[in-house]
Amino acid sequence: MTQEYNSHLETLNEIRSLMERSSRFISLSGLSGVAAGIWALLGAAAAYLYLGATPFSGRRMYYLEGVQMENWGMSYITFFIIDGALVLALAVGSGVLFTTRKARRKGQPIWGPLTQRLLINLSLPLLAGGLFCLALFYHGLMGLIAPSTLVFYGLALINASKYTLNDIRYLGIIEAALGLIALFFLGYGLEFWAIGFGLMHILYGTFMFFKYERAA
Repeated sequence: MTQEYNSHLETLNEIRSLMERSSRFISLSGLSGVAAGIWALLGAAAAYLYLGATPFSGRRMYYLEGVQMENWGMSYITFFIIDGALVLALAVGSGVLFTTRKARRKGQPIWGPLTQRLLINLSLPLLAGGLFCLALFYHGLMGLIAPSTLVFYGLALINASKYTLNDIRYLGIIEAALGLIALFFLGYGLEFWAIGFGLMHILYGTFMFFKYERAA
């Protein structure tokens, strides 16, 4: 009887695993989150160096003072465009590298309908957030940009989580919450950005690695 029960249980687990693979993209690598967090912290460190500021040094309105700056042979706007673009490119590149490696190791498809649905649901809030931040920049509301990126990024993760690991939803909630809190502490937008995109990615990526990959 016990052997028959175990056999049925194994069959149910296999069916559950097949259903999960067919409805969710489960090849996301925790290492990609760790790498993204490291790149974000390095980008934030570069911003502090450019501004001549230190984290949590007081309610310094760096986003107002920085507009007048021109360090390292480039203007404030040029620096932040380059800094942000590099962080984004390196984070995406690391994500593609680690996720592709994990998918191949598990013999899972890298590109397909699931991947497309995941990217679409992730991209829509990010696109809306990008346009919103451009509008903030256009109207000179610089202090709201960093918090807004966290809010829309969190919403994007929540929206995409139904096509991947459930844990992504919790990260999205944390990111959105940090962004909302940062809206009330505008002098610390860069600090909240570093915590959200940097520290939280590293912590969550490490957690996901040990939960899903190390055990496998």
